[in-house]
Formats: sequence, structure tokens, C-alpha cells
Amino acid sequence: MRMVKYGAFLALAVLLVLTLSSFGGAGRKTERTELVVFAAASMQETLEEIGADYTARHQDVSIVFNFDSSGTLKTQIQEGADCDIFISAGQKQMDQLDAAVNTDGLDFVLEGSRVDLLENKVALAVPDGNPGGISSYSDLKSALEAGTVLMAMGNSDVPVGQYTQKILNCFGLDEDALAASGTVTCGSNVKEVTTQITEGIVDCGVIYATDAFSAGLTVVDTATEAMCGRVIYPAAILKGSRHREAAEDFFRYLRSAEAGRVLERVGFTPLG
Repeated sequence: MRMVKYGAFLALAVLLVLTLSSFGGAGRKTERTELVVFAAASMQETLEEIGADYTARHQDVSIVFNFDSSGTLKTQIQEGADCDIFISAGQKQMDQLDAAVNTDGLDFVLEGSRVDLLENKVALAVPDGNPGGISSYSDLKSALEAGTVLMAMGNSDVPVGQYTQKILNCFGLDEDALAASGTVTCGSNVKEVTTQITEGIVDCGVIYATDAFSAGLTVVDTATEAMCGRVIYPAAILKGSRHREAAEDFFRYLRSAEAGRVLERVGFTPLG
């Protein structure tokens, strides 16, 4: 009788340990760190791949991405959105949040964390069949002046749109006059511009080389530094990050050789 009672007690003890272990495991899952990364729309496919690689190795971390134009992201951060890491497609939007360089009193960037992460190129891309017969930026200039082509570009508050404005200025073209003549259409971020090209809504468009690669578009020309400057993407951890240690670790991974290979495959040049 005692042996039966002892056996029953032992079985109950084992069941209790397993139950507690199960609750413990569930508890650990709820403690998973959630990093929020705001990044330029042109990085979407690349960062999603890098993020998946990282979380496969760090299963205690999940990453939530918010992709949009850098100007929109900057505004969201300024208005109090939760964000651990910000990657901009232009220096201007990062500068506006960095007290070390702006005069507006905006102080969102963690001191010492800002780096120039990577470089991109501004590409002139065309849809299948190249209906406008555009083969270079010089061709585009002539076609815009003649009013025989419809070009897509980013809005003026979007980095890719700002680079396009510099290209137009380089060729002595008046953006307002082009818009009035109906030869230019705009997108609120680079993905919208890319979609207009892919769907053949326009004859050509100015986007990043990496977006053209991801969308399978033909690039007929690439802007030089003299035309629009270098296309540098700065990145930084934000002062308001709630997960500083995890943010720093993912930030290091973004600058690793593993992440660099993913970036290079689509046309980015790692700098950090």
C-alpha cells in the first residue's frame, strides 16, 4: 500500500514539475523583445530579409518594421511614435532629428550612434518595352522639353524626389513648368513611383537602383554625383528606444558582413 501511495505521489510530483516548466516556457515567450525599426521604403525587401536572418538567430527578439518615405517617418518620430532605430534615405531627415546638427531643438538621436550605413544610386528606369524610347538622362531632358514623355518622380518631401529635383536643375529644367505641362507625375514614396513604372502608367521614372532591381525594371542610366550628390542612408538609434541593448545588437548586425552581403546583392554599397 505504501508503495502504491509513493508511486502516486511521485507521478503527481513529476506532473507538477512538467506543468510548471510549461508555464515557465510560456512566460519566457511573453518576454520577447519587440524592436521597432523605421526605415526608408526603398529598403523594404532588403531589411525584411536581414531582419528574418537576425531573428532566426535571436529568437528572443522580434522586429516590427515601418516602411515609408523618410519625411513621413521623421514626422511620425517627431510626433511621438515608438521607434528604436531610424534609417533614412537622406541626411536631411536625420539631421532634422539630430540635436548635434539642427537648430530646431529636436533631440531624438542617441548621441554617438549615428552612422552613414550605406549608399544607393539614383536610376532612370523604364517599363517593359521602353515605350518612350528613353536611353539616358540626356534623352529624358529632350523628351521633357518636347513634351513627348511622361515621367514619374517622388514628391518634394521624399528623398528620391529631392534627388530628382537636383537632376532637373542640373539639366536646366523647371519642375513647376513640367508639372503644369502634364509631363511629370509624382508619388508619395519611392514604391509608388516604382509601381507607376512597373504598371506602364508612365514612360519612365527616377527611382533608386535597388528598387529597380527588386521590381525587375530596366535601368537605362544612373545619375552621377555631379548631378545629384551622393545618396547616403544614415542610421541611428533613437534616444527614446525602450530596448537599448537589443537595438544596439541589431544595429551591429546591420553593419556586419552577413547583412552586407544581402545589401550588396540588390545594389546597395555598405558604408558602416
